[in-house]
Formats: sequence, C-alpha cells, structure tokens
Amino acid sequence: MSEEIFLKAVEDVKNLENTPNDEELLEIYALYKQATIGDCNTSKPGMFDFKGKAKWEAWNGKKGVDQSQAKESYIEKVKSLIATYGLKK
Repeated sequence: MSEEIFLKAVEDVKNLENTPNDEELLEIYALYKQATIGDCNTSKPGMFDFKGKAKWEAWNGKKGVDQSQAKESYIEKVKSLIATYGLKK
C-alpha cells in the first residue's frame, strides 16, 4: 500500500458530491487519526462537549489497530463513500 494512495483518498474525501452522514464521518475521522497518529493520545472531552466526545470515542475505538491497516481501511471506506456519494466534477 503506497502513501500516495492514502493521500489521494484524503483529498478525495474533501471532494465528495454530498456530505456523508455523521456515522460515516466519525468512521473516516477515526481511521484517519489512527492512520496518521496511532492510538488515541488525548484526554476524553467533558460530558457537554458532545461532538468532541463522539470523535474521541470513535478514535479510541480504533485502539490497537496498526497504522498501515488503518490506512488500508481508510482507503476502502473512502472508495465506498465515492461509490455512494460521487465526486464533485
């Protein structure tokens, strides 16, 4: 798996025709963070930071996933999002 394919997927996700749903957005966020940083390394946000807490929980849920595996999963997820939503012309 080449780094170029991963970076292209990162760019492609920014050019989807329509915005994915919240669950899909959390999945690509978590995979991206796991692929680029590794296991979650931040404190859990407070209970009133609903968005931050959801993002933290999604990323923390990927704990232990190898970074190269996370990149592959990210690429596959972006491919499925492109198939569903299409890319801007």
